[in-house]
Amino acid sequence: VSTKTKAEFRGTIADQPDFDAGSDAEALYNAMKGFGSDREAILDLITSRSNAQRQKIRAAYKSQYGKDLIDDLKYELTGKFERLIVGLMRTPAYHDAKEIKDAIKGAGTDEKCLIEILASRTNEQIHNLVAAYKDAYGRDLEEDVIGDTSGHFRKMLIVLLQGTREEDDVVSEDLVEQDAQDLYDAGEAQWGTDEAKFIMLLGNRSVTHLQLVFDEYEKIAEKSIEDSIKSELSGDFERLMLAVVQCIRSKPMFFAKCLYKSMKGLGTADNTLIRIMVSRSETDMLDIRECFRLRYEKSLYNMIQDDTSGEYKRTLLKLCGGDDDIAGEFFPEAAQIAYKMWETSSMTKVQLRGTVRPYQNFDPASDAKALRKAMKGFGTDEDTIIDIVTQRSNAQRQEIRRIFKSLLGRDLMADLKSELSKNLERLILGLMMSPAEFDAKMMKKAMEGAGTDEHSLIEILVTRSNQEIQEMCAAYKNAYKKSLEDAIASETSGKFKRILISLAQGAREEGPADMARALEDAQVSLADACNSESDDMEDKFMSILCTRSFPHLRRVFQEFVRCSNKDIEQIIKKEMSGDFKNAMFAIVRSVKNQPSYFADRLYKAMKGLGTDDRALIRIMVSRSEIDLFNIRKEFKETHEASLHEFIQVEMLVVSCVLHILFWLSGGEQSV
Repeated sequence: VSTKTKAEFRGTIADQPDFDAGSDAEALYNAMKGFGSDREAILDLITSRSNAQRQKIRAAYKSQYGKDLIDDLKYELTGKFERLIVGLMRTPAYHDAKEIKDAIKGAGTDEKCLIEILASRTNEQIHNLVAAYKDAYGRDLEEDVIGDTSGHFRKMLIVLLQGTREEDDVVSEDLVEQDAQDLYDAGEAQWGTDEAKFIMLLGNRSVTHLQLVFDEYEKIAEKSIEDSIKSELSGDFERLMLAVVQCIRSKPMFFAKCLYKSMKGLGTADNTLIRIMVSRSETDMLDIRECFRLRYEKSLYNMIQDDTSGEYKRTLLKLCGGDDDIAGEFFPEAAQIAYKMWETSSMTKVQLRGTVRPYQNFDPASDAKALRKAMKGFGTDEDTIIDIVTQRSNAQRQEIRRIFKSLLGRDLMADLKSELSKNLERLILGLMMSPAEFDAKMMKKAMEGAGTDEHSLIEILVTRSNQEIQEMCAAYKNAYKKSLEDAIASETSGKFKRILISLAQGAREEGPADMARALEDAQVSLADACNSESDDMEDKFMSILCTRSFPHLRRVFQEFVRCSNKDIEQIIKKEMSGDFKNAMFAIVRSVKNQPSYFADRLYKAMKGLGTDDRALIRIMVSRSEIDLFNIRKEFKETHEASLHEFIQVEMLVVSCVLHILFWLSGGEQSV
């Protein structure tokens, strides 16, 4: 994978040719003269000049009109648009100084702002920031940070404020292994954590050196440094150290994630969005755009377009500089990141955890009698049913079903169905079914009625193991007297039907990656197929993606980046269409990070016009004993709000259903 030269310009805003500060100052003065202001003229001019040119315009404005341009802009403009335009008019150092001042003044501290700025700036930028802060506010930045923060978080911020990180060309090869071992010994290898060692190494070693240390650490710990930080540290200190690590790995990817989070979740974090778009527009915005496309399903341009409005949106889009949704080839930086992402995905051993565990003092006979009592007579004691069903593991619920029939001669499922209604019935019955019965029921529901729910079919068949698929097929045949394969064949068509039938065999290869075969699959089957006719390409992609094991596919997709300089997800998005594309895309997302795939499915179920209750119930029920804890972590990391908060805010559901969904998600426990 090639590397880009340091001299290459990666921003979106450059010097305007034939620049004339005096005439620009006059144009801005005229745009603000009289009643109202010409906001279009202001944004067009300011976004087409570099920061250095804007400083000359500001000086010319004061010289020609005896007024401060920033003061006039503040007077004429309002809201987010004003903040964005004024931010562009400040020098980078004074803009950072203002952001930090705003972050630490008043009752609360904006720790996210402190983290983002201090974790991502170079030594020179830090020194300029400290000087600008002193000049603008007559105060010492270090003293203000000390007065407003505490603990290890404060110590690391002070280290970063020194701006003394070793320069990038400093790599102490003899220390790489030692530093990796020291980090391991300071955290994973002992009871408790030696935070001082993390602070010293992550705050002072050069970027290049630490990238090598992180690779070495992964070999020693069999997990990434990020995963260790998440398990060893907490709170703002954890968030700061993760930001430092992410900036060391790739600043563009760090900023891509920050931008995504600023526009996802509950509302838009406009201050973050403005700060990043202003500060990176002349630095690495092209790389950020490329990383955004790599990491998420849409371009930064389209996300801004969907999430903002008016002149504010137009200004942000000018700073963004273009739409990447149609691109296929990687910029060099993004190609390296993509290769590394697949490598990390293939090496990291993820411990999957559910949120539901067996009940300690389990007595199936007592539970069966209590459930019968809750459903006898006039009215139903829903609270008792919810308490019993939600506090037992699935295996225990199957035991209750058996005992209910043998003790009372009744079918528990039939009784529950007659006593409950709507989503509560759907949720309780789903929990009472075995996983195979539940999946079979979900497949049946996805195919019955007027339209087919293709997304449900894809989600279930892509994410289940061979054994789970085989058990589901048996449960389907038992319940509906028809094979699942026949049902799929009659309800779907074309290549999408072929994918589903292939997956429904439950015959995906198992075991680790075969490196020699992964190279052949990537080059001969996938990369070469990209130059074939559409039908041939789809056949070749299907033959690999539907049959190879997930560990093997991670290596295949990694090698695909190296031999084609393309992103497998983007190729699928660009070259394929319809349900076939969605199925291929789901396989790649699941191979990369299955909990993340489910987190995304949950987000989509709760966003948009109305809530997709069936999808929400399906995922919460089916993953509660497998990996819902991991899904929760991915959800919070991506959307800046917990799954618990989203269910509460986004769903207009009755309180008993809400209670069950909270319980399934593991409540508000820390992740």
